[in-house]
Amino acid sequence: MASQLLTIEVTRLDAGRARLRLTGDLDYDTAPELTDLAAELRREGCQELEIDVTGVGLCDSSGLSAFLVAHRAGTGPVRLTGVGPQLQQLLDRTGLAELLAVEPGADLRATG
Repeated sequence: MASQLLTIEVTRLDAGRARLRLTGDLDYDTAPELTDLAAELRREGCQELEIDVTGVGLCDSSGLSAFLVAHRAGTGPVRLTGVGPQLQQLLDRTGLAELLAVEPGADLRATG
């Protein structure tokens, strides 16, 4: 099955902060898009990146790697919002939940 295209909507919140809203699959084929965009935003002075993953259907190890690369490339935090149960489990198992600021999606907030 082919991966679903990834779309990334960027909103500059204020000086030094940007929100990236992801929709689609974050995998081997699409993770470089996130990595490249995050690097570009960091070069432009965005210290804090908020990555909304509410619309992400699939996230594999390449997607996790993209989050890590975005984190390491900057001086400010990377915050993941809208994290669903499957992605939360991956973040917990890999230790990335301790490294990145993670905000669960509505379904996890209601049960957790």
